[in-house]
Amino acid sequence: MNSPSWYNGMGHKGAAMTKDQKTVAIGAASGVIIMALLVIFLSKSIAAPLISDTPGDRLGFALPWAAFGALPLFVMLAAVGNARFLGEAIDPTLGKEDQKMIVNGRVADNTLQQFVLFLVGLLGLAVTLPLYRMSIIPAATMTFVFMRIIFWIGYRINPLYRAPGFSSTAYLNLGMLVATVVLWIS
Repeated sequence: MNSPSWYNGMGHKGAAMTKDQKTVAIGAASGVIIMALLVIFLSKSIAAPLISDTPGDRLGFALPWAAFGALPLFVMLAAVGNARFLGEAIDPTLGKEDQKMIVNGRVADNTLQQFVLFLVGLLGLAVTLPLYRMSIIPAATMTFVFMRIIFWIGYRINPLYRAPGFSSTAYLNLGMLVATVVLWIS
């Protein structure tokens, strides 16, 4: 059956994807694949912690990993703060930010948003995962940190190249939140 000329095969009206949309779609898909492979590889390479199976011990194991996961956010905020201190944009109300500072600010804003979801997912998993699967905690954290750096580098090169870092952490967060809820209700 032939599709009408207005149908682009994605279930809605519109033209075919633009070059920019294809770049973002390929980047997003590659980011999700890299994230999944990293979490799987790292979680199989890291031994489960030798801790008691209590909520306190589980949270005690996860919280230092959460602190590690917050490090990219601190570095991003420091980059913006230092650039303000050393440049014309020292007064943020004057609108004198250069492109680099604008990008760094957007990266920090998104990383804060992603980190809030990451923290909730990480702590949720810490108390719901089977103890022998707790290596997912450091694996997810290392992946989050790595992919947030990829997000920052990609955004600085070309805003379209932020897609792998964005999609990977967004879907990592979604996976952790869904897994927490499923493990909690099962």
